[in-house]
Amino acid sequence: MIGAVTAGLLALLSLSIPVGIVLFLLGFGIDAFFSPFPLIRGLGNLVWSTAENATLIAIPFFVLLGEILVRSGIATRTYAALDRWVSWLPGGLVHANVATATMFSATSGSSVATAATVATVAMPQAEKLGYDPRLFSGAIAAGGTLGIMIPPSINLIVYGFLTQTSIPRLFLAGLVPGIAMALGFMAITVLICLIRPNLGGERRVFPLAQMLEALVHLIPIILLFGLIIGSIYRGWATPTEAAAVGVAGALLIAALFGRISLPIIGESLLGTVRITAMIMLVVIGASFLNFTLASAGLGRELQGFLTGLGLSPLSTILVVIGIYVVLGFFIETLSLMVVTIPIIVPLIIAQGHDPVWFGILMIVLIEMALITPPVGLNLYVVQGARQSGKMSEVMLGTLPYVGVMTLMIGALVAFPQIALFLPDALQ
Repeated sequence: MIGAVTAGLLALLSLSIPVGIVLFLLGFGIDAFFSPFPLIRGLGNLVWSTAENATLIAIPFFVLLGEILVRSGIATRTYAALDRWVSWLPGGLVHANVATATMFSATSGSSVATAATVATVAMPQAEKLGYDPRLFSGAIAAGGTLGIMIPPSINLIVYGFLTQTSIPRLFLAGLVPGIAMALGFMAITVLICLIRPNLGGERRVFPLAQMLEALVHLIPIILLFGLIIGSIYRGWATPTEAAAVGVAGALLIAALFGRISLPIIGESLLGTVRITAMIMLVVIGASFLNFTLASAGLGRELQGFLTGLGLSPLSTILVVIGIYVVLGFFIETLSLMVVTIPIIVPLIIAQGHDPVWFGILMIVLIEMALITPPVGLNLYVVQGARQSGKMSEVMLGTLPYVGVMTLMIGALVAFPQIALFLPDALQ
């Protein structure tokens, strides 16, 4: 059954069928050929119970929050403010790309949305100030990946829902690795620009008065992040309720510091519906596939197969990392998560690994898939914002940042407490 399911998945994906539909078709196939019971009779109840889950209501709220901040012009103001604070470093404005992506990751929950936001604002500056297009665009693509690591993260919500893992613990676990990778991206940029100063463009130092004045445009985003995450960990709100509070906060920020109007709200709602519909189709399809896989006994079969190989827990993790790296070249990131979680996560938990730790490790692997060709979505987003040059320039520009992600993967495997010490300390 393992070979048949794998072949069926790859065959359906190769036909360019939408991933949500692929998951349903694969579930139907497993039901027809491998299950002794007519599992399809439970489809209606499964779809309803999945769609009405209160946890998933957080997804459209977080998407709407990001849409409001982007369309109201807050992104442009944030970028300009961070330019004044970090452009004195070797690499200049490249650090503003990473810093802005980090701040918007703490509100949007989406890597693609974060990359698109920063790329739209930053790309005109690269041409104007003479930055190397590879390093500049690569930093935007890599910085955008932080959107699914730094809380709140839509992908962590989906992982928590599908694995029944605490979402607040996942949010806490992603905070330290996310910030560490952001600092790693900035450190590798400094190193590159010390070796090749011509790649980094002009280093600009602003008067202290201008830097302090710029804080006015940073404080609202910081307060919004504190409001969302603080309300969760103080016990004042669930992740879903905190997301709704975040939307109210975003509207207030847009009214005070940006611009807000009925057309902007309408565009934000329409964008939210489009993104949420895509995500929910994939999540519901994954739930059905998970149900059919478990009922057909694939988990037991795969566990028996791995047990027969005699792999240690560490060897199993290394094999899983290799699988995600390879699949990340070809499968879109959210799809990669929901397709593999029903198969991989039960095996990882059975070997004694912490599901929260593995969730963070998986997110780093998913982030790497976002900036590796041929299906790295952030590469296409950044190239679309450039509107000139070759895609290969963006790909080459991401290589140093892929190296930082690889180091983080190794660090998480060697020292799981990097992800676990914060949720353990605050639980």
